[in-house]
Amino acid sequence: MIEIGIIGGAGYTAGELIRLMIHHPKIRIKNIVSKSHTGELIHLIHQDLLGEIKNRRFIHDLSKEEIDIVFLCSGHGQSRKELHHISENIKVIDLSQDFRIKIQSIFNNRNFVYGLPELQKETIKKSNNIANPGCFSTAILLAILPLAKNQLLKKDIHISAITGSTGSGRKLSDTNHFSWRTNNISAYKIFQHQHLQEIEQTIHQVQNNFDSKIYFVPYRGNFSRGIITTLYTYSILSLKKNKEIYEEYYKNHPFVKISDINIDIKQVINTNKCILYLLQEKNQLIVISIIDNLIKGASGQAIQNMNLMFGLDETCGLRLKSVRF
Repeated sequence: MIEIGIIGGAGYTAGELIRLMIHHPKIRIKNIVSKSHTGELIHLIHQDLLGEIKNRRFIHDLSKEEIDIVFLCSGHGQSRKELHHISENIKVIDLSQDFRIKIQSIFNNRNFVYGLPELQKETIKKSNNIANPGCFSTAILLAILPLAKNQLLKKDIHISAITGSTGSGRKLSDTNHFSWRTNNISAYKIFQHQHLQEIEQTIHQVQNNFDSKIYFVPYRGNFSRGIITTLYTYSILSLKKNKEIYEEYYKNHPFVKISDINIDIKQVINTNKCILYLLQEKNQLIVISIIDNLIKGASGQAIQNMNLMFGLDETCGLRLKSVRF
């Protein structure tokens, strides 16, 4: 059994990790750390875990000798602080943005690999430290990678995407308060979202001659979870040929599916799937992408990475049913 620890255990991503891991056949949850809730029963914070995790409580620090891998869920800017207290013999998956950008990916003797399995599965298998991708980045990159791989990005990429309120984390703010979010929608960080850095970095890794612009408009949605992304870019190929390129790229990636009909967020909620739908208007290829921001966009992808790191089938513990109704 793989002995795991979680730091930052009270947040949404940690809650999703716990829910998934208690049903994973190769995992044993050793300890869950929450400095703000030390000593409290875990199921009182994650109330849907009543009866699932018995009478376990949050602890203040990890017992480093007893675990194989740590999941860092403390939030952006906190992971570097936590790493000072984690033995270098313990593998790490970081769910913050602290190590996703190449120039920030080395910390002490740890070299963090960008953990998008559909980009570099074989590298992840050999790595001990993973920077889990952002949720917007995952949805957007999975819609772009087949084009970049085939050197087909010739002009600007235009993207709009809408995310649920859980994308803002558990801490209350004006823009995720129910009375503001319900029956409401707003754009934010237009052309300036922090995930643009990892998107641009990854595109250049795959197609280093890409010299056009990426225009990204993110929206806050009035639902709790899920991301739907629409992007379009110039294409000289037919829709049929583009579909063949996408199907070929993802043929060995079990969580990415290509749909022949239009898609909606409920198809992927509570799953580690990304579903893509392609259409063409004039000389513009349009790609719609959907994921669950807390699973494929965070905790599910982290477990997928862990599976690869320990030589397991990447789908282990992640064969989940969507919540359609």
